[in-house]
Amino acid sequence: MSSPPQYADVSSLLAAAGGHQPPLDGRVAIVTGGAGGIGAEVTAHLASLGARIVVGYIGDSAPAYQLVASLNAAAAGSSGPRAVAVCADVSDAVQVERLFDAAQAAFGRDLHIVVAAAGFQDAAYPAIADTEPEQWDRAFGVNARGTFLCCRQAARRLVRGGGGRIVTFSSSNVASLRPGYGAYVATKAAVEAMTKVLAKELAGTGITANSVAPGPVATPMFYAGKSEERVRAVASECPMKRIGEPADVAPVVGFLCSDAAGWINGQVIRVNGGYV
Repeated sequence: MSSPPQYADVSSLLAAAGGHQPPLDGRVAIVTGGAGGIGAEVTAHLASLGARIVVGYIGDSAPAYQLVASLNAAAAGSSGPRAVAVCADVSDAVQVERLFDAAQAAFGRDLHIVVAAAGFQDAAYPAIADTEPEQWDRAFGVNARGTFLCCRQAARRLVRGGGGRIVTFSSSNVASLRPGYGAYVATKAAVEAMTKVLAKELAGTGITANSVAPGPVATPMFYAGKSEERVRAVASECPMKRIGEPADVAPVVGFLCSDAAGWINGQVIRVNGGYV
């Protein structure tokens, strides 16, 4: 089984943005789950677009600090750090509030972008009949409650009048409805519905709220619990005949965070190569 790809080379990304004012120059972004998988790629991509990043992580701090060090080294010479890492359990309201406090302490009062990429999927893929309440609660705690808590703070703290962007993460499994994904799909369906409601509630603020719903993507979460045969089968079901990569998803998030996407609001963007 092939190893999950790492996030793109940060120096190359930042260099590619040279010669003109990056579209997210001067903006501050919080990315939860920002140190691994799709989240790490999103972090690096938003930095390449000029944003200053707060990398939310949980567990092992090494990947987060390694990514932050790369971002700051690539942006050497700029005023202040490009990124900081903050440990926060998104299912905990107090820790989410502290995450936003830390972002303002690091980069100032104005917060512009929140990408709620932290997620959990049970690698046992239990049928609904075999799902224990504790398994259900853990999935909802991270995916649904965690996204809610981040959206709640974002709605209260992001700048008004333009540039405010909320991007949540759903899954194309909401459309494919595969057996073994009952709890996971339920959490992501909740995220999609909440995001659409939030977009309407933020009317007049200039803040948009959209959800990105990737298909199968080569990350540790995708590979967990799957045989090589299953991975090949999933790839064969996609018209592109491969598993997606984090780099397929990050530019879509970057676009939604930009001024160019100001007329996209309350939408679910399925990024899956035609998988569903």
